Amino acid sequence: MCRKVAEAKDGGEIEVWGDGSAVRSYTYVADMVDGIYRLMQSDLVGAVNIGDPEYVTVDELVAVVAEAAGKRIKIKHVKGPVGVQSRNFSNARIEIARLERQVFAESRHRAHLPWIEAQVNAARAKA
Repeated sequence: MCRKVAEAKDGGEIEVWGDGSAVRSYTYVADMVDGIYRLMQSDLVGAVNIGDPEYVTVDELVAVVAEAAGKRIKIKHVKGPVGVQSRNFSNARIEIARLERQVFAESRHRAHLPWIEAQVNAARAKA
């Protein structure tokens, strides 16, 4: 989604498959690495979910990324594979061990959006 927003002009439009209501949990890579490290240092044994317990719709994700980019983005919903409406998992074991994520939703997109924008701009310059 960050790439789509980075490629769009302010006030532009991006395509989203389905009606945008599918719910997902997105985990920032730094949170995943930190969670794995903390899990290795803990006494927990067995399977543990270290994904983000915060759920957002695809349309909400577009809004958060667009805000982080400082852009107004219109969404065009198109037919395409959407997948299941929602995925669900439990973070109970990781929460008991106090291994919660460190990076929150707003800052995630601000953290890596500049890198993605730089990649998009570099590709445009080569074209």
